[in-house]
Parts: sequence; C-alpha cells; structure tokens
Amino acid sequence: MKYPSTPAVIRVFRLLAVAEAFSWAALLTGMYFKWIARTTELGVEIAGPVHGALFIGYGIAALVLWRLQRWPFVVAVFAGLSAVFPFATVLFERWADRRGHLTAADTSASEITAAGPHGASPAQELAGEETAVR
Repeated sequence: MKYPSTPAVIRVFRLLAVAEAFSWAALLTGMYFKWIARTTELGVEIAGPVHGALFIGYGIAALVLWRLQRWPFVVAVFAGLSAVFPFATVLFERWADRRGHLTAADTSASEITAAGPHGASPAQELAGEETAVR
C-alpha cells in the first residue's frame, strides 16, 4: 500500500487534532442547548456529524503515522485514546511533537526499500566504503 509523504500526513494529523478539539467544543455547546437549555437540537444535528467525521479522520491519520513513523504501540494507543476525551487531541499532538514522534524524516518510500542493512542507500554505503579505504 502506498502512503502519502510523511510530512503531508503530519500536517494533516496536526490539522485534524485541532479541528477535532474545536468540533468537541461545538458538540458540547450543542448538547448544552439540547439537554440543559432545552431550546434547540440544531447544534447537535450539525456538530455531531462534523465531529464524527473529524474523529474518524484523526483516527485514520494516527494509524497511518503509527505505520510511517514506526510509533511504539503505546504511542498509538495514546493517540486513539486522546480522540475520546474532549480537547485531548491537542494535548497529545503537543506531547508527541515534544518527544519527536511528529518529526518527518526526509526519506521517501523508494529510499526506505532500497536502504541497506544500516539504513543507508547503496550509493551512501559505497561512498562510506570509499572513505573507509582511504
């Protein structure tokens, strides 16, 4: 399966983390007007599906980053759990960024498959061997 570039997925993940938090705020506001003020259900009818779509998008982006960035399983679990609690996606995004989980390496999929045993491309290994001989 071909994934988009890692920097692009990281940008989408960051955007979805913030958007998902805002959709939580909209949904909670809508729930207030529906259940406490008992004035309208319009907020829930609009914010509910929007929040659901952003929730699913965030989850997919987290799974793709788990694969691309080779996150430890615990990091992926925290990413998933952060979508369940209001505003936690922004906290997770900041936490993951501070720990280097959202740092894109400048390698493409072709470079990864062509990498040698030490993670270097054949050209890089050859250059390393030439300098070692001198």
